[in-house]
Amino acid sequence: MLAGAHVVRPGGVDEGGRVTVEGSRIATATADNRDGVAGHATETHDLTGHWIVPGFVDIHVHGGGGASFSAGTAEEALTAIDTHRRHGTTTMLASTVTGTLDDLARQAGALSELVEQGDLAGLHFEGPFISPGRCGAHDPDLLRAPEPDAVRRLLDAARGTARMMTVAPELPGGIEAVRLLAERGAIAAIGHTDATYETTRAAIEAGARAATHLFNAMPPLGHRAPGPVAALLEDERITVELVNDGTHLHPSVLRLALRAAGPDRVAFITDAMGAAGMGDGSYPLGPLRVEVRDGVARLPDGTIAGSTLTLDHALRRAVTVDGRPVDHAVRALSTTPARLLGIADRTGSIEEGKDADLVVLDADLTVVGVMRRGEWLVKP
Repeated sequence: MLAGAHVVRPGGVDEGGRVTVEGSRIATATADNRDGVAGHATETHDLTGHWIVPGFVDIHVHGGGGASFSAGTAEEALTAIDTHRRHGTTTMLASTVTGTLDDLARQAGALSELVEQGDLAGLHFEGPFISPGRCGAHDPDLLRAPEPDAVRRLLDAARGTARMMTVAPELPGGIEAVRLLAERGAIAAIGHTDATYETTRAAIEAGARAATHLFNAMPPLGHRAPGPVAALLEDERITVELVNDGTHLHPSVLRLALRAAGPDRVAFITDAMGAAGMGDGSYPLGPLRVEVRDGVARLPDGTIAGSTLTLDHALRRAVTVDGRPVDHAVRALSTTPARLLGIADRTGSIEEGKDADLVVLDADLTVVGVMRRGEWLVKP
C-alpha cells in the first residue's frame, strides 16, 4: 500500500490518499488513508509529503541513455526504454527518423517485436513524408512524397504496431495519406510542414488527429496567413504535442498553447534523442550526427535536433516555470496522450482496475519511485 501522499486522480488531488496494488493492477485508490489497510497490501510505504501520479506516456521519443530506436536493434531500444522508465515514463512510442524505406521497414520489423512483448506501446514514423523546407534534423536527401504504396509498406512492416505517422499534408498525396492512415487505425500527425491554414483544415477533415511538436518545424502563426498553428489549436479533435524544455518554445508561447488548447488536448513529449539521460557530446540521430552542448542538441548548422529532455523535467518545469497546477501538468503527461493512443482504459490515470503504472515524486517533484504494472523499477 502507498499511503499518506498527495494522489493525483481524475477528479483532482487527494490529500493524504491511499493507493493499493494487487498484482499488476490498481486495487483501490481512495482519498482516505484511515481504513482498508488490511486485505490488499503486503507492504506499506509511508509517502507523507510525496506525490503519487500516473506513469507518464511519451508519444514522441527517439532514444535515450546513449541509444536510439533508429538503430533498429532490441539492445539499443531496451536501453532507451530503461532510461526513460527511470524518469517516470512507463508507456512510450518508439519514434524513428527519416531513412530509406528499406531501413525504416527493417527498423519497424525489429521494434514491432518489442511492442508485441509489451515493452513499447507502438511505433511513430516521423518522416520521410515531411516537407524539405521544414525538415529540421531529418536528412533532406531521403525525404519523399507520401505515395500510398510507400505508406502501406511502412504500415505493413510494422505488423499492426504503427500507432502514429507524421505527414506534411501539402505534399503530393498528403491528404490521401492522412485518409489512409485513419482507415488503417494509425494516428495521422501533422508536422514538419509548410501547409496553409486551408490545407491543414482539409487534413483534419480527412482524419488527422495530432500535431507533431506544435510550432516547431512549421510556419509561425500569422495574423493574415494563420498557417497550420491556428488550424491545429482551434480544432477540438486535435491533440497538440509540446516540447517543454525551455529551448523548443518560449514560456509565453507554451502558456498560450495551454490556454488555447487546454490540458485535455495537450500532450507533453520529449522528442528525446540518444543523449537524454547522458552528458554533452556527439550522438547519432538516424543518419546524422548531433552535437549536444549544455544539454541542447543541435546539428552543426545550429538546427535544433530533438532534445535531451525526460518527462519528469517537463513536469517540474510546467509547475515551477509555467505555473501549472500539478494535476493539470499530469493530464498533459499521462491522461491526454493515453487517450490519444486509445489506451486510457488501461493506463494514464490512477483508477481502480487500471495498470499499476505509478510515479512517486518528492516535495520538489523529483522522481523517487517508479512502478510499472505493479513492479517497482525504482523503489521509494
